[in-house]
Amino acid sequence: MLALKRIWPLIACAGIAVAVVAMIVGQLAPDPSLNPLDLTIGEYALLERGGVTEFSMVSLGVASFALVVGLRAARAPVGTAAERLMLVWSAALTAGAVVPGTVAAGTSGLAAQAHHYVLIAGFLAMPVAGALMVTRLGADERWRGVARPVEWLALAGGFGVLAVTYVTLPGDRVLIGLAERVLLGAGIALVAVLAVRLAQLTWVRETGRASRAVLG
Repeated sequence: MLALKRIWPLIACAGIAVAVVAMIVGQLAPDPSLNPLDLTIGEYALLERGGVTEFSMVSLGVASFALVVGLRAARAPVGTAAERLMLVWSAALTAGAVVPGTVAAGTSGLAAQAHHYVLIAGFLAMPVAGALMVTRLGADERWRGVARPVEWLALAGGFGVLAVTYVTLPGDRVLIGLAERVLLGAGIALVAVLAVRLAQLTWVRETGRASRAVLG
């Protein structure tokens, strides 16, 4: 049971790292018609050849799920509401990678629209989750060090939500891809902060306790 508890943080950290690398590679597609600044992440993933962006979303979704399980096993003070919102984020990323769709002539089909809104729901979940867990993290000595970074990332995510809302409605979708990627980046950074802290608490402190037990 202890070994399984220590595996979850590793899965989370590795999955996040793989997702970030894959997403960067996916944005460097040689096709000049794919402009990541003007295409939503969903549209980009649907038009992209090779499925690198979809792979990165699946990796991030799995990593986020492992993070939730690890946080629960470590009894981290995130709260039930924040935990459920993180599960929404995880499920949305995974579902957004497997929902089929087509985008042609600037018009999204039903499946492509579902692809877009599923991802947006997940992107919105993380800033709210971060805002909900800040007070709880700050009150716990083990997690107090990450409370401020989580607060700032939740705030950045909130600004990202405002930016996506603006460019989607009155902004006529200008630079909607950039706005979504800023929002996604804030969410990735937030789960990365939690994953790294969880790994520190699970591995460093458990190793320290084991060493003291042997020396004792």
